[in-house]
Amino acid sequence: MALDLRWSWSHAVDEVWERLDPDLWEITHNPWHILQTIAQTRLAEFAADPDFVRLVERHVAERQATLAAPSWFSTAFPQPGEDPCTDSGVSCSNVPKLVAYFSMEFGLSEALPIYSGGLGILAGDFLKAASDLGVPVVGIGLLWQQGYFRQALSPTGEQIELFPFNDPGQLPVVPLRDKAGEWLTISLPFPRRHLRLRVWEVRAGRVRLYLLDANTPVNNPADRGLTGELYGGGSETRLQQEMILGMGGWKVLRELGLNPEVCHLNEGHAAFAILERAHCFMEDCAVDFDVALTATRAGNLFTTHTPVEAGFDSFAADLVEEYLGEYATSLGISVPRLLSLGRSEDISYGGSAVDNDRHEPFNMAHLAIHGSGAVNGVSRLHGEVSRALFQGLFPRWPTREVPVGHVTNAVHVPSWDSPESDDLWTKHCGKERWLDGVEDLGDKIRAIGDEELWTFREQNRRRLVYAAREHVKRQGPVAGSLDNPGLDINCVCDPAILTLGFARRFTSYKRVNLLLHDPDRLQRILCRPGSRVQLVLAGKAHPADIEGKAMIREWTEFIRRCDVRPHVLFLVDYDMGIAEHLVHGVDVWINTPRRPWEASGTSGMKVLVNGGINVSELDGWWAEAYTPEVGWALGDGLEHGADPAWDAIEAERLYDIIENELVPEFYDRDEQGLPRRWIARVRESMARLAPRFSANRMLADYLEHYYLPATVGFRQRSGGRVALGRASAIQRWRKDLDEKWGEISFIGLVEEVTARADGHEYRLTAELELGSVPPEAVAVQLYAEPLETTSAHSFDGASTQTDEPQAPEIHCFADVTPKATDGAGAGEEDGGRATGKRTYSLSLMTNRPLDDFTPRVVPSHPDAMVPLEARHILWYR
Repeated sequence: MALDLRWSWSHAVDEVWERLDPDLWEITHNPWHILQTIAQTRLAEFAADPDFVRLVERHVAERQATLAAPSWFSTAFPQPGEDPCTDSGVSCSNVPKLVAYFSMEFGLSEALPIYSGGLGILAGDFLKAASDLGVPVVGIGLLWQQGYFRQALSPTGEQIELFPFNDPGQLPVVPLRDKAGEWLTISLPFPRRHLRLRVWEVRAGRVRLYLLDANTPVNNPADRGLTGELYGGGSETRLQQEMILGMGGWKVLRELGLNPEVCHLNEGHAAFAILERAHCFMEDCAVDFDVALTATRAGNLFTTHTPVEAGFDSFAADLVEEYLGEYATSLGISVPRLLSLGRSEDISYGGSAVDNDRHEPFNMAHLAIHGSGAVNGVSRLHGEVSRALFQGLFPRWPTREVPVGHVTNAVHVPSWDSPESDDLWTKHCGKERWLDGVEDLGDKIRAIGDEELWTFREQNRRRLVYAAREHVKRQGPVAGSLDNPGLDINCVCDPAILTLGFARRFTSYKRVNLLLHDPDRLQRILCRPGSRVQLVLAGKAHPADIEGKAMIREWTEFIRRCDVRPHVLFLVDYDMGIAEHLVHGVDVWINTPRRPWEASGTSGMKVLVNGGINVSELDGWWAEAYTPEVGWALGDGLEHGADPAWDAIEAERLYDIIENELVPEFYDRDEQGLPRRWIARVRESMARLAPRFSANRMLADYLEHYYLPATVGFRQRSGGRVALGRASAIQRWRKDLDEKWGEISFIGLVEEVTARADGHEYRLTAELELGSVPPEAVAVQLYAEPLETTSAHSFDGASTQTDEPQAPEIHCFADVTPKATDGAGAGEEDGGRATGKRTYSLSLMTNRPLDDFTPRVVPSHPDAMVPLEARHILWYR
């Protein structure tokens, strides 16, 4: 039980650890550490206690029964031999048997500190949801010796970074053993040496997470530190770490005999898995690299979380050649070809054999795109942003057709609900509410009475205030603590007043100091006589982020103001434990990123189940979640860059919301002492948003839109001789297009317009020269941008934005080339010259003017992904 991190979200077993050592449990929340620390004599006493033994036996039996019970996935997608198909009509042969999920960090619990922030927390929530729902997922990551830094603050507000060692013996991990019982190790070729990697196993319910570790005595001291500090070191260290994650991670799966159909890359850090997957496929099927990549890429999914170009990892060409030059030889490709896979243009075939630009870096996101069958952002808005970011990889294609979709992030709700929240939701929605569909949960929450909801909210707030006070007492004489003589801990924060909160990475685009735009006004809001507002905050700045550290100092200087100190708490060393307390108890979660740099954001989602309300910029998830009934919005839905004038406008708006909307609504009490309007907002936020932004929905979206299609695509290209023939055919088609696309041109276009009462009928005839390109290798289309209104939000919440962006209007021409009657038709010898002239026609009824439409030629193949696998395009004008 201690080694199964299911205890981190299924809290039924907490009573066991509390009985064993309540003080240590309160500090560490690490059952495995308790078992390694407690005296054997003490354990013997518990073993002789019949009540305790029965307690453990009951929990063991309940755990075994839960893990053995049919899951949502096994019921919805039975494997072959169980049922011929599901009720939804999904063929069992199209259901993945295994998904490999690669991530540089995983935030499963504070007891396993191998995470830094949102990316890792998302990855941890993903694995937990997969366990709950029974989705066959295996995680691949690194066992960081130090992980991300721990934070302290000096009395003057200077951030101090500490790097305590993660002792594997005290972490809930075990060595991964091979069939012979030996500790599984793998080897990676590095320049002038081989790197040896040990593998550890983490159990999280039904899911396993495998962590690679370079800290073994057989490596030299420098190499032992490669899995030392998360996001530390220089460019060479980062390249080595990403080789360990991607290439080493796939080797682990190989050693275990696991053959996942879907390889899910959580950010570009893991993109080297694409190369190693293709490498293994080459060995298994005796094919060259190009066919192997074509076969395997259909099963690769790349999820990007980055909203700016500078956020992608990139490496100098010389460095990549040093580390991967021999690897390119093993793949049977040139170094320039390998480098091109991490650049805007993959010189697959007809490209130059010489690397013409030694200055263009090797971009991990570009490698991920060149080697994946699908790409997605992590919110609707981030999908739009990502299409613009990757436009350069698909020149002349419209931005909206750049092949990037989206799945909006979500949170594993059982990990973030308070005990009071769990009781409330269990009472009204059932204990198994997050283990199946969540469609009817909203109506059940809407049926809860005002009195019960308000009592629940007051309990959550009280829990936060007490936890925050205890944390402040432990964090020592730092800025913002109780080092002021005579200040009673019970005077810090009040469990009965409106509590605002935020916690995040301190960096410029987060605008964490927007609330401090006018510190005097903020002080008046917090400290006026009979003050009824308080603020709890937390966050770290990256050790190299000077501006972020300055923001922390600015907050601590503000907190040191005598009147402010009792009303604002800065909780030092932000981690999952602090995050839990904050999202349990705050009445309002504030988020102020600079649009569109918040790819998704999940912190505000965590307050939903606990009855918290969001006040956030219209960015990331909030841009698609916000309505006036569930919270408040900042911004106008447009982008303003780093404009100080606009920051000032939004800061004033934030102050106005707090003073003139939050406070009046929160304290507008009736004769029963209930804030009815506030409670209505809490109820609607819980009912409408908590199910929608639960990881259940997120995982179901990934299954429907990515995993099932990826499984089909991979099996169609890799499952036997016929499938390999299909992959080879796609490869030949791409090669032909690369070599011959320049032969295609428009010869002419004839337009006929007929006016009718219900619009216009257009008849278009296009004549093209295809040269030696087969007609079936291309499609001739008529393209028009969609008709849609400008998306914009106003401060009152009015919006013209639809739920999904409109698709472009595309119509296909038909090939009406006359058949040859005299032996000299199209594509045959005609007067001693080969001709590829083809005629295409199209009839279209529409109210739109003809000038809105443009003919074009695009690649076409029944089994290919366009434009991911063929980005050619030719426009008529």
